[in-house]
Amino acid sequence: MKRFSTILMSLLLIGGMALQAQTKITKEERTAAIKYLKDTENEMMKVLKGLSDEQLNFKPDAGSWSVAECLRHITISESSLWANFVTGAMATEADPSRRSEVQMTDEQIMGVIESREQKVKTFPPFEPENKTESVKEVIKEFKSLRAEHIKFMKKTDADLRNHYGTLPFGTIDTYQAVLFMAGHTKRHTDQMKEVMANASFPKQ
Repeated sequence: MKRFSTILMSLLLIGGMALQAQTKITKEERTAAIKYLKDTENEMMKVLKGLSDEQLNFKPDAGSWSVAECLRHITISESSLWANFVTGAMATEADPSRRSEVQMTDEQIMGVIESREQKVKTFPPFEPENKTESVKEVIKEFKSLRAEHIKFMKKTDADLRNHYGTLPFGTIDTYQAVLFMAGHTKRHTDQMKEVMANASFPKQ
């Protein structure tokens, strides 16, 4: 009986350790998220490089955003999305029982947010007019935020898959929230490119 109890306890311990290991993101997931964060930042910085004030503030029409306004919106979102869907989500207890609520794959999340086919009006707190600093200062803020987020993804052992947030299209887990945030940068970098492709965009 004593030997049986010892074996049982060992199995329970091993099982508990295995369950704990499953709550951590994989090496591949960590690498993919970090790459996505870096790539989307680098792409945006490449687009912004060398633009004059006239180019940064050009609008194709009254209802469109300028390149500078896209940047301001991206930076507001970088801070808010992280606060609400990462920091805020991680403040609650992990809940594996809710996994079935997450219906979309990582790839689908990235596809939805990157796509420019369906235009969506942003919520008032995310409007570019809420950030009045100079473009140079906004770039500095964005780079600082993104560096913090990359650092987090490099080091975290948090259970990102069993914390959740809710978006208009459904429930996502915290790992997907990081992908969503990076994809959001890609979405509006593409919007910058659309502005710059306008026939009336100022020449250098």
